[in-house]
Amino acid sequence: MPDALEAIRSYILWIISNLTLTGIIDILVIAVMFYGLLYLIRGTQAVQLLRGTLLLVLAIVLLSNVFQLTAINFLIRSSISAMLIAIPVIFQPELRRALERLGRAGRFFGRAPTGALTNPVIEHITRAAEELSERRHGALIVLERETGLQDVADTGMPLDAAVSTDLLLTIFFPKTELHDGAALIRHDRIVAARCILPLVDRPVMEGHMGTRHMAALGLTERTDAIVIVVSEETGIISVARSGRMVRNLDKGRLSRMLYRWFQPQLSERFPRIFRRATAEDGASAPVGTTPASVGTKVELVSQPESESR
Repeated sequence: MPDALEAIRSYILWIISNLTLTGIIDILVIAVMFYGLLYLIRGTQAVQLLRGTLLLVLAIVLLSNVFQLTAINFLIRSSISAMLIAIPVIFQPELRRALERLGRAGRFFGRAPTGALTNPVIEHITRAAEELSERRHGALIVLERETGLQDVADTGMPLDAAVSTDLLLTIFFPKTELHDGAALIRHDRIVAARCILPLVDRPVMEGHMGTRHMAALGLTERTDAIVIVVSEETGIISVARSGRMVRNLDKGRLSRMLYRWFQPQLSERFPRIFRRATAEDGASAPVGTTPASVGTKVELVSQPESESR
């Protein structure tokens, strides 16, 4: 055992003694790449998979180099090409999300979002959400931003109608043919209704989370869309963004959040509301809080109840 520890110590000292400026830059670049990967997959099941894979590979490489295990070294070198093929398959959702973010890189240079909503449109949406909540009519409203959602629109019935409170109330009236599905809003138009959204592939903790909430989380973790959910069972208004959800909203808070996301130039009117953790991620409030002025973050850990209607 002491010989093994001495061999490991000698190997580490050899690496340090042969470290150059180019090597340091190389290590920093790799560290940044790994940080970006971990940032993209945070909160997903891929974190445990990546952690286990890295620990196994590092242990095998370290032991094979310390004890000069020729066969294992040969096997590792021969497996590199197979790993390059396996990585995109294993991390396909995360890589897709990263490429979509790169495609929206214009926002980092101050470009205004292409999916901006006008004041009247936001007012119509929030008023409709409030009335739907009071009537206990379930609703699923998708607000398109920079990622095109034509594939989602194609799954529903095309409308191409101006956004109005009355039209949204009519769409989600329980006895209409359009209420079972999502309404897609692009700019100031309702482009389609009865749209089918992809469900989240992770379970949720909240017992009152149903199919609508899972669909909202599923779409927002794949795109930059904003999805408003009104629960048919409880009347609770929720909003989903980036695979996260804030619940227990009232009309005022929902309106402020939409202004923050679709008209960022107006966010200075609400400096205390639109901190990064609350408005963008919905992450400041503890799970289980119920006041409408706070909003509740939803964690994804257990199986929800069904809310098919």
